Parts: sequence; C-alpha cells; structure tokens
Amino acid sequence: MITVVQGEYRISREPDVAFTTILGSCVAACICDPGAGIGGLNHFLLPGDDRSGSVELKYGSMAMELLINALLKEGARRQALEVKLFGGARISAHLSDIGSKNIAFARDYVRREGFPVVSESLGGTQARRLHFTPVTGHVRMMLVARTQAPAETLATARRPKSDVELF
Repeated sequence: MITVVQGEYRISREPDVAFTTILGSCVAACICDPGAGIGGLNHFLLPGDDRSGSVELKYGSMAMELLINALLKEGARRQALEVKLFGGARISAHLSDIGSKNIAFARDYVRREGFPVVSESLGGTQARRLHFTPVTGHVRMMLVARTQAPAETLATARRPKSDVELF
C-alpha cells in the first residue's frame, strides 16, 4: 500500500501494489489501461493556475498531464484509458467551496481529452478514503465518518477594553 498525498501522483504495473489517499476538497483521478495492466492515481489541491504558468503538482492541470503522460510513456494506450474521479467535498461551510471548482475542472479536463469517466464519487460534505489497484483499475472508496467535534462557528473580533488611547 503506497500513500499518495496532495501534490503527488504514482503509477504502477505491479500486481501487488495499491495506492491509498484521503480526500477532502481535493480531487483524485484514478486512471488505468486494464488491458495493458497499468494505472495511476493523482491527488490535486487546486484546479489550475493559468495566470502564473506554475508547474506545481498541487494544481490539477499539471497533475493530470503528468499522470497521463507517465502512463503513456510506460505503455498505456490512450484510447484504452479509463478514468474514475473522487473527492471535491465541501468540508467546511465557512470556507470557499474549492471542492466544486476542483470537480468542474476534473470533469471538464477529461471531457476535453476524450477519456471516458467510468465511475465517480464527487461532492458532498464528507472526506473519502481511496484504495486503488492500478493494474486492474479496482477502487474501494470509504466515506470518512464525521467527528464528534463541536459545530463550527465564526469567530468575531471584540475590541479589548483599555485605559490606553491609541492615536
């Protein structure tokens, strides 16, 4: 079992290898060519960074390109690639909904590239744990149980009482 964290991707054709990751608002693409017995997984944090031309793997645009190119270089056939998408949850109601932006990016990317999405579990409010077997393309996904943490509240700034006058 090999853990893939934010900003990483891995590929393998080894039958005893499985990749695992945990996703909140991030998205992971599990891509494989089952006939060639090779697959890979990426884990990206943000959809893209077109303004700066960044080559960081935390961006979906770079993570998708590198994963697909690595698979093709190792013998996967472009026309045989199958895609499974996971993640994009809205974990906190008080933060921006980056998960929905990641979902839109991932769906648009695979559509533009002409890859079939054979399975997906996207959105919602719960994190996901994935176990992906790249040789077969089999994915086991589990929703991560919510904690017993207290409900979120927004902090409000209060002006401290003081005998000091600032000017």
